[in-house]
This record gives sequence, structure tokens and C-alpha cells, in this order.
Amino acid sequence: MTDWTNQTEQAREWFETLRNRICAAFEEIEREAGSDAAFTYTPWQREEEGNDNPGGGTRGVMKGKVFEKVGVNVSTVHGSFAPQFAATINGASAEHPDFTATGISLVAHMANPHVPAVHMNTRFLTTQKSWFGGGADLNPPIPYEEDTRDFHAVLKAACDAHGADYYERFSKWADEYFYIPHRGVHRGVGGIFYDHLDCGDMAGFDANFTFTRAVGEAFLDAYPRIVRRRMDHEWDAADRQRMLEWRGRYAEFNLVYDRGTLFGLKTGGNVDAILMSLPPQAAWS
Repeated sequence: MTDWTNQTEQAREWFETLRNRICAAFEEIEREAGSDAAFTYTPWQREEEGNDNPGGGTRGVMKGKVFEKVGVNVSTVHGSFAPQFAATINGASAEHPDFTATGISLVAHMANPHVPAVHMNTRFLTTQKSWFGGGADLNPPIPYEEDTRDFHAVLKAACDAHGADYYERFSKWADEYFYIPHRGVHRGVGGIFYDHLDCGDMAGFDANFTFTRAVGEAFLDAYPRIVRRRMDHEWDAADRQRMLEWRGRYAEFNLVYDRGTLFGLKTGGNVDAILMSLPPQAAWS
């Protein structure tokens, strides 16, 4: 099997660079709103019995005037899946449970109900196979067609530059994935979701890494503009209640259906980092 150590390091470096740029952009928005809020960073180390190099990550969280709670995590972990869980992972099995994973995960819950919450995640995994996955989706308590259109347009441009069918496939995948069956509703207004972009050789790695970087750049282009467009809108108690109830649906999805939550919990990740996606407040009617 190919040694993907160098490729994992390339991906890790990109995810950390993207994290730094996103956090700086979000802090700049807080300054524009008259807030001195900043990210606090908490490193953590994974533990696995018999593993001298389990890896870890850094959890970044900011609570401000515009961003009620935003978390940006980067982690790089190494280890072995439990046999039953290994059977559910691409390229892994009870006989071949070893894995390496590196990625960035972001969730922002906003103070103003008119500003959409957002999720973005990209990752590189190796088992007996290696692949990229990820995506981004917009989650407005009060949807605006302009915001939805702009967010999708930027993601579509990133997709179109790398695969003629990427946007059609990955936006449909997002609609199917970010769905709450027991509620019969989607989590938000969609985006893109992709997984298992195969890196069986260096040409595959280079192409899929380039696309994954484009997804990160698209997010950094689109989302801050949408935040600035809505962050000064007036809102009332009814708007706030609508947002809190919508956040309850978001929490239900992440705790019941989200693959990333399950992956983190099954691989001994930092619980606070895994659950940073949960909103600071939510309500159920």
C-alpha cells in the first residue's frame, strides 16, 4: 500500500492555513461590529491504548457580537478502528482497521436570526484506500433567496472548474444527506456534499486536493459577504424564537444522523471539539 504520509501532511498544512484565514476573516467582521471578540484555541491529544502516535488537534471557538458561537477545528489523527466500525468505513475492515485522518470542520451559529448559520468540512482519509470528502451548506433560520443563490453560485463555480457533473451530483448529495427524516425537512437550503474522491495514485490526489482547496476558497469568498449583508438587520423576539426552534432541528440532525459526529466519537476524538457544532441555545416548541 502507498505511504500517504507526505500527502496527509500537505492536506494538514492546507487545513491549518485555511483555518487561520477563516478565523481572521471572522474576527475582522467582529471588529466592524464594534466587538473585540477573538478565537481561543485549545489543543487536545487523542488517546488510544498501544498507540504511541495517536495525533490530536486544536479546537478554536469564538463568541462575539455577530458570531454567537463559531467553532473551527483542525485535527490529524492516527489509529485503528474498532472492528464493527471498521466495516462501515471505505477501505477498512476488521483485518485492516488502521487509518489516518486530517481535516477542518467549521460551524457558525449567529446572533442575528437574519444571518444564516453555516457548516463547512473538508477532510483527507487513508485506510487501505485514500480519499477526500467534505462540503459546505447554508442553514438560515430566516431564508433569503439572494443569500441562497449567491452561496450556491460560488460553490457551483468551484465545482464546474473541476468536474462538469460535480455541482449536479454534489448539490443533490447535500440535499439527500442534510435531511432530517423524523421531521421530514431539510436542515437548511443546501450546498454541496462529497465523499470518497479516490486518491489511488498521485494524479488522483493532486486533482482531488485541488478541488478540495477550491471548496475552501469558495466558502471563504461567499460566507463573509452574506454575513455582512444581514448582520445589521433588525430583529425581534419572534425572530429569535424562530431561530432557537430551528437550532433544535439542527441539533437533532447532528446528534442523530451526522457522520462526522459519529466518526469523532467512534475514534476517540475530543468530545468538546466533536460537539462544538451544537448551538449555544436552542428551543423545542
